Amino acid sequence: MIVDRSRGTAAKPRADAVRNRAKLIEAARDAFTAGEGDITFDALARRAGVGVGTLYRNFATRQALVEAVYRSELDDVVHYADGLLEKHSADETLRHWLDRYATFVATKHGMAEAFTQAIASGAVVAGDTRERIGETLERILAAGAEDGTLRTDVRADDAVIALLGVFLGLTRSRDDAQRRRVLDLYVDALRPRG
Repeated sequence: MIVDRSRGTAAKPRADAVRNRAKLIEAARDAFTAGEGDITFDALARRAGVGVGTLYRNFATRQALVEAVYRSELDDVVHYADGLLEKHSADETLRHWLDRYATFVATKHGMAEAFTQAIASGAVVAGDTRERIGETLERILAAGAEDGTLRTDVRADDAVIALLGVFLGLTRSRDDAQRRRVLDLYVDALRPRG
């Protein structure tokens, strides 16, 4: 945040500064998702189309960049479900949302070492992710109970645990077809019986 010393108030960042920060977060997210966790700041700045000074003004350390990518990705994952619920049935929303969640998980794996440090430092609280994902699943399950496409007897915290198990099992798999099949099975387990 920029402080206007003449007024003593916080000034809004310039539009180009906001765009540059978003470009840096996107470039870092893409690098982490592709498994390029050790990408240099110079290479990252080039990928984002900004100068390395711009990168350092926004993120003084790799840790600060990882935290920003993590928060941005989690926000995107959570809000993605809302847009889907406006257009699709709850079971279809769940299946599309799982694909977006898979990208989030891949990003976290790509920045695993830095992410672990962020948790150890307290900058990122692991329980926050689980809580926000649980709230998202709760909204989807409630919509599914209302439109009849998802079971009414499933608790969101149980669905989260099952989802964590799915992604833990898929951690080492590079087989996209297998990932799709397993996510389809997860959604099928949440559809009404009979």
